[in-house]
Amino acid sequence: MSKPLYKISFLNHGRVYELYARRVSSGSLWGFVEVAELVFDVHDTLVVDPTEERLRSEFGETRVLHLPMQSVLRVEEVERKGQSAIRDAESGERVVTPFPFPAKPR
Repeated sequence: MSKPLYKISFLNHGRVYELYARRVSSGSLWGFVEVAELVFDVHDTLVVDPTEERLRSEFGETRVLHLPMQSVLRVEEVERKGQSAIRDAESGERVVTPFPFPAKPR
C-alpha cells in the first residue's frame, strides 16, 4: 500500500499556496502544522510548468515545513497529485510569473 498523499492549501504573503506532501501532522511545535516529504512533478517532457518550478526552487530543499495553524486553509487527502499552484488570495486567480524576454539590443 502506498503512502497517503495530501494537498495542503495555506496563505503566504497574500497568496494561497497549494502543495502536495506525503506527511502532515500537528507537529511538535505547538500551534504549527508539520508538512514533510513534499511532492513535485518529475519532468520527462519539454513542457515545464513555471509555477511548479517556482515552488520547487522555493521549497525543494525543505525537509519539514512548519506552517502556523492560522495560515492553513485546508488539508485534503487525495488519490493522485494535481497541479501545484500559487493563487491570489482575493481573486483566486493563478499568479503566473511572466516568461523573461531578452532585453532589446541598443
